[in-house]
Amino acid sequence: MKRATLGLVMVALLTSAAWAQDTWVQVEAQPTLAEAQARARAYAQEFPDVAGFALGSGWYVVALGPYDDADAQTVLRRLRGAGLIPGDSYIADGDNYRQQFWPVGGQVADVAPQEPVVEPLLEEPVVEPVVVEPAGPRIPDESEREARASEELLTRPEREQLQIALQWAGFYDSAIDGAYGRGTRASMGVWQEANNHEVTGILTTGQRAELLAAYNAVLAGMNLQTVRDDATGIEIAIPTGAVAFAGYEPPFARFDPTGTVPGAQVLLISQEGDLNRLFGLYEIMQTLDIVPTNGPRERGDQSFTLEGIGGGIHSYTEARLNDGQIKGFTLVWPAGDDERRTRVLAEMRASFARLDGVLDPGLSRPGEDQAIDLVSGLQVRQPRLSRSGFFVTADGLVLTTVEAVADCSEITLDEIHPAAVVYTDAALGLALVRPGAPLAPVGVAAFQTGVPRLQAEVAVAGFPYGGVLSRPALTFGRLADIRGLQGEDTLKRLDLAAQPGDAGGPVFDNAGGVLGMLLPGGTMGGQVLPPEVAFIVDADAIFGVLTAAGVTPVTTDSVAFIPPEALTRAAADMTVLVSCW
Repeated sequence: MKRATLGLVMVALLTSAAWAQDTWVQVEAQPTLAEAQARARAYAQEFPDVAGFALGSGWYVVALGPYDDADAQTVLRRLRGAGLIPGDSYIADGDNYRQQFWPVGGQVADVAPQEPVVEPLLEEPVVEPVVVEPAGPRIPDESEREARASEELLTRPEREQLQIALQWAGFYDSAIDGAYGRGTRASMGVWQEANNHEVTGILTTGQRAELLAAYNAVLAGMNLQTVRDDATGIEIAIPTGAVAFAGYEPPFARFDPTGTVPGAQVLLISQEGDLNRLFGLYEIMQTLDIVPTNGPRERGDQSFTLEGIGGGIHSYTEARLNDGQIKGFTLVWPAGDDERRTRVLAEMRASFARLDGVLDPGLSRPGEDQAIDLVSGLQVRQPRLSRSGFFVTADGLVLTTVEAVADCSEITLDEIHPAAVVYTDAALGLALVRPGAPLAPVGVAAFQTGVPRLQAEVAVAGFPYGGVLSRPALTFGRLADIRGLQGEDTLKRLDLAAQPGDAGGPVFDNAGGVLGMLLPGGTMGGQVLPPEVAFIVDADAIFGVLTAAGVTPVTTDSVAFIPPEALTRAAADMTVLVSCW
């Protein structure tokens, strides 16, 4: 049968229906008024008695009617059977319908009862009106026999979806297998009782729609759309209500937040590669802000998953190597919105499909927004504070300033090696940090046991700009006094313009011996000092701290001059970046 012919028959049926009771054929529910108005407008082009109402729950329904009960069943069967309305349309009594939004500015007319005109359907048998069996004051949309018959038409995925929805609602805790055994039937009965339906253990068409509508309500406004991106060779469902395409930054296609869900972001991952490149990506992803340090990580033979929780976000990344192509995705979501995040993530994982091709590395050209702390346009995770330190034992024990390790959730050496504080001396401002696994530094500090000459040239090794430079820098100055401003014999005063990042670094004489450790500058005794005034904890005081911690320091009494280039190499071998996260 042609759709146009069938549509004329349905129009004839609808225009002759009577309004004996407020019984409706509910065809759709939408989460926003704009979407509901658009759907009502579309239906109004086919049918004469389309109405739209707001629901108390914040949703909006599009319905046909009103009719008496028998006519409503006839309309439902014919239109649903002909495919002119959705298969999950059902009978509604309209008790929960509130303000009418369609027709615009109008109300449903009160029409005198008439017999419905049912013309024969071309090439298909006439379907007789269904007699609804009474079931108390609440009129169901289907009898138990009809509900069972409509249930038998469901596909296995549709049956599984109902089990998933029952499980989500807290009524079902068994396997999702699409088989309706005693456990599933019992859960349906409990759901019916909880939602004021007759308890039969068989969901009617309307009840199934009600259950699925509640299950999907959490996704309202997410506008999950299957996106086929030929540039990345990926097809996946994306919450286009929360993110929008922002551009290509190989190996990523970026979808940035629209503002509906603050902080939401999606990345599609696509590049050629092998196992080394896959595992390299695994490490690089963990340096990004969008992958916080807390959360499970799993690296398999051909794939990896990363989950990051912290900083107000919860992210999930998965990628797999297949036929020389690495593909995957990242979902970033605001922390605390777990139910919606879980649902969106499940839809993305289930819909992910690999297509031909990978993202062209030359697709994005360099621009003025390049920065060393960006990877493919994404912010690299930055420490809260970075200072300097230096090795004092051959297994990697590091001496640094207390300031560098205070109130840290994580401490790293050279932003790679996890470490922990093992000893502090708050009075001197010293801290000893041990790496999680033993290291083998090229150089270890040799502390000068002789008394240095006043105005002798000295140099501090450190990271004045945090991790911007990969190697420590030397800043030269002079020894101004072998005591502090108030005569402290544990300090030495320097005439040297150090940067905050230099604090914790070793201070050398011109023979390469370590005179002490640079302290944070700025103030002393409540007074703001000139920028060229700096202080170090001297070697004798450091000896006491190391001895108390069970460490035997390396010493030297050599005063043989070494050239600056040799001093630079020696400093680089023992100086380390200490980062507080």
